[in-house]
Amino acid sequence: MTDFDDAHLPVETMWEGRFITAKRRGKWEYVSRARGIHAAVILAIDDEEQVVLVEQFRVPLGRQSIELPAGLVGDDESLQGEKSADAAARELEEETGYRAGRMDEIGEFYSSPGMVSESFTLFRAFDLEKVSEGGGVGSEDIRVHVVALDAIGEAIAGWRAQGFAIDVKLLSVLGPGLLA
Repeated sequence: MTDFDDAHLPVETMWEGRFITAKRRGKWEYVSRARGIHAAVILAIDDEEQVVLVEQFRVPLGRQSIELPAGLVGDDESLQGEKSADAAARELEEETGYRAGRMDEIGEFYSSPGMVSESFTLFRAFDLEKVSEGGGVGSEDIRVHVVALDAIGEAIAGWRAQGFAIDVKLLSVLGPGLLA
């Protein structure tokens, strides 16, 4: 039996929590978001060619992580029916304190398709205005970093040397430099 043949087998839910579900289809085990929730990720670059990043502790990794601002779409009952662009704008402001004058949708992407069915919609934020300190909501402890695009490789190398996890979505700002 090939992997493609497994695609025709029924899906078995092995475990379901509030935000994730563990599933099996044939020999494949994978995780999906519960309740159809997906994520919005924001690439926010200001007029001075600086990218806005967030730092937060990630329990699955057991360490601090450097990431693009992001959050779940419609993850709270009060946000049912929320559009991805609205969630992106909300999360950018909550996490970083920046408000975007314009938010363009780049497209849908999959973070680790061999293990996780989760997708995220990537947005590019323009015309940034600092309106608060950010830091997240509730028990979130988010630190904001604003880094010049031409120094992003050095900044990431420094964080990596300190033991920080680096989110794969940062390849969106490292990409051109990796190819040089």
